[in-house]
Amino acid sequence: MAVFLSSLALGFGQMFQGAVLRLLLKSAALTLLIFVILAGLGWYAVDWLLTVAGLGEHLFTGAGTLRGVASALLALVGAWLLWRIVALAVIQFYADEIVLAVERRFYPAAAAQARDLPMREQARQALRGAGRALLANLIAAPFALALAFTGIGTALVFWAVNAWLLGRELQDMVWLRHAHAAGEQAPVGSAARLSLGGIVAALMLVPFVHFLAPVLGAASATHLVHRSHSVRVDKGIR
Repeated sequence: MAVFLSSLALGFGQMFQGAVLRLLLKSAALTLLIFVILAGLGWYAVDWLLTVAGLGEHLFTGAGTLRGVASALLALVGAWLLWRIVALAVIQFYADEIVLAVERRFYPAAAAQARDLPMREQARQALRGAGRALLANLIAAPFALALAFTGIGTALVFWAVNAWLLGRELQDMVWLRHAHAAGEQAPVGSAARLSLGGIVAALMLVPFVHFLAPVLGAASATHLVHRSHSVRVDKGIR
């Protein structure tokens, strides 16, 4: 747990420094752009479906206004559910740059041995992670809806699912650059991995902070992977 807490603190300390700050601004801008596009497309799609279903002005006066409000609300709910998926896909696309920025400052030897991920592989990893996140959230949706009456059950279900997903994805985006050299599984324990994913998933629920969360997760995961690996090496664990 000490390794996890120190890794989180180091990751937070780098959020507003040089290369990491530039990547934070770039990834946040791209995430917001994709989010706005998806929300707009979602609004038009829902509005069209409701129109096809017969909710038009010919049905009753004000049907168009009702349709517009319903479309906007459903689009916002859908966009909120997709936010973590979009943010994760974007941060995975920039993962190599964020990890490299942290490694060059704190772990230069590891940075020198890491392999550069081709753009095609970065895009494939981003799409694969987004696909896993979408599938997991779709599977969790019925359980979340069933717990809606509790007031907090829905949020807890989505938080738990995304904590597991984020912990795994953040670890892998770092370890992928080094697995060829180390020849072993990622050194991060399941408890530390889930803790990191849980914190990042919780931060993604907070307005404005959710822009910082993915980059904080990537920077902290870089420290967590390297520091956990050092502990394993010191203990002679393979």
